[in-house]
Amino acid sequence: MSVLSPAQASAPERFQRVDTMSVFRNSSAGEHTAAEIAAATADGRTVVYTDSPARRIGFTKLRNGELTPDGVLAVPGEPTSVDIVGRLALVAVNTSESFTAPSGVLLVVDLDGRAVVASHDLGGQPDSIDIAKDGRYAAIAIENERDEDVDDGEIPQAPAGFLTIVDLKGAPTGWTLRRVGLTGIAEVAPTDPEPEYVSINGRNQVAVTLQENNHIAIVDLRSGAVVNHFSAGSATVHRVDTADDGRIDPSQTITAAREPDAVAWLDDRTLGTADEGDYRGGSRTWTVFDAASGQVVHSSGNELDQVAIRQGQYPDGRSDNKGVEPEGLAVATFGHHRYAFVGMERANLVAVYDVDDPRRPRFVQALPTGVGPEGLLPIPATGTLVVSAEEDAAKDGVRSSLSSYRLTRTPPAVSLQRNQGAPSIVSDGIGFGALSGLSGIPGDHRNVVAVTDSAYTPTRVLTVDTLSAPARVRAELTVTKDGEPVGYDGEGIAARRGGGYWLAAEGDGKKLPNLLVELSPSGAVVREVPLPAAVAATATGNGFEGVTTTGRGGNEQVWLAVQREWKADAPGLTTLARFTPATGEWAFAAYPLDAAPAGGWVGLSEITALDDRTLLVLERDNQRGDAAVTKKVYRVDIANLTPTPAGTPKPVTTKRLARDLLPALGADGAAIHDKVEGLAVVGYGPIRRLVGAVDNDGVDDAPGESVFLRLGWIR
Repeated sequence: MSVLSPAQASAPERFQRVDTMSVFRNSSAGEHTAAEIAAATADGRTVVYTDSPARRIGFTKLRNGELTPDGVLAVPGEPTSVDIVGRLALVAVNTSESFTAPSGVLLVVDLDGRAVVASHDLGGQPDSIDIAKDGRYAAIAIENERDEDVDDGEIPQAPAGFLTIVDLKGAPTGWTLRRVGLTGIAEVAPTDPEPEYVSINGRNQVAVTLQENNHIAIVDLRSGAVVNHFSAGSATVHRVDTADDGRIDPSQTITAAREPDAVAWLDDRTLGTADEGDYRGGSRTWTVFDAASGQVVHSSGNELDQVAIRQGQYPDGRSDNKGVEPEGLAVATFGHHRYAFVGMERANLVAVYDVDDPRRPRFVQALPTGVGPEGLLPIPATGTLVVSAEEDAAKDGVRSSLSSYRLTRTPPAVSLQRNQGAPSIVSDGIGFGALSGLSGIPGDHRNVVAVTDSAYTPTRVLTVDTLSAPARVRAELTVTKDGEPVGYDGEGIAARRGGGYWLAAEGDGKKLPNLLVELSPSGAVVREVPLPAAVAATATGNGFEGVTTTGRGGNEQVWLAVQREWKADAPGLTTLARFTPATGEWAFAAYPLDAAPAGGWVGLSEITALDDRTLLVLERDNQRGDAAVTKKVYRVDIANLTPTPAGTPKPVTTKRLARDLLPALGADGAAIHDKVEGLAVVGYGPIRRLVGAVDNDGVDDAPGESVFLRLGWIR
């Protein structure tokens, strides 16, 4: 039975993630790859993507949202963009040897034979490509990008960029190319236009963004004439966060040039831009322009930042540098509705808008993606959206990926109960993330508390409504010491039966000690309890990772989990520590870890009491995606366990598998997250609910998705 509110039999359509494919699966795990721009065949069954660092394009099969690697094709340079007409893929390739002598080619690839059937010299360094709906023309932005190491990247820098029009008439070898100059139209560096992105409407007009020039040009493809151009202008945006200080504080105002990257037509007379900024601007917005007048008819203002904040995916580390950084934009009609998709490069989100009325976009949802969403590919033929995420850092467990999303009418409450929906946790405006510990609240069948770790400061205790769909952060409590906000590396939280909390603060094995911190119901520090000196001296950088309590009153005992082996521990054995508040005594037991995967480690990330005789211990490896193996909850019987004082041999606990979390973590089509760090038992009585949370690392070198897991009943 579901504990969520009943859902209506018929729900509005929304997009739901189906699958994520690591791009290295088309080659090998040891290669550096980056899927950037993708295109699909008319039937939506084949996706072609650019892989610039590997100097190739990749092929992927797409069936019912499932992505399957299907080979690669080497190209003579760095592919920058791709589009498809019929059974031909047009690939723009950068072959430049220097910034001052840019060059590139347009390759025509036969998709049936997987072979290059034509090549055309572009006379410069290409960026974006788009093909007209009637298949008569292609437009290519020839950027001839600036060298950011020369004069601090100041423009102008010769040579100037331009637009290339390709007449797709006859055999590919006979196609003709026409150059359209764009000098003299922008207010910023008019001698050095730097075209970034192109989009063609149904009237065969191409919109071209000149990003560094903060300008937009409209070109008629038949004649090659510039029929209109205008400045993208500036935007003043209120209630944004402009300080990289570990606090999500959207209380400032910015005024910045838009400097749009991607452009897309909402209809034949209205176009939208993703206002990333690359030179001196970046307004954190996406904007809708009347193409004839150049007037702004809609600006998103602070909405994209606010969406990321509410979804627990705001990148505070980018607050002083363009925030969520909207970069990608795509528009398509699915069924009876037209949608705009806005990619937020630094928040790893795609915002979905209903643009049935292009002058009044309506926010629908935000989709979590891989790291650095670059390419947005709507495929109306199959009701699918494919997102290319370019960031690839194998040492950090981050791999470039393609993710697929499909329209569904499954009620969100049903999807969330199955761990298939996203977002799975939101707030009403409270900034959150880095949820590193959870605790049930004695006597409360609805709420849990969570604690934030060192990604944010000061430390906060958050109240999360687990019966809301999605789970909802309802309240926050700032931890204070001597009346002032204080920051710990909070890795565990336990709500006490008599009120107040115990906080597990992780040390660094050097200057910062591992501390058990007693908090009052108002969040004030009552005392800090250090480990015995002899034990503390053996600590490493992997310290306290969870805290829970058994008993009550004078019989209360506090249990803490140590993540990995310390200096005095035998390999494969970490520690469960027990503190008795009434006596101040510490005692310890050894916990046997699962075997570590190749190149990784396994440790504890949470501990929670099921009852006064049983602990639940969350054990995980440090691997993401395809490499993840161990994300498990074990039962530990403490009824007959007698922990021993420091300096004496520790008894070894026995454990019994209670849950394998990999199915729940993979149910929503995402790459498996590494840091499952919160676990809580909710309710009272013999049968209760088990919930979990993923620590998103504050969106720092991580996918950044805040995930709340519903793990079913437990007794």
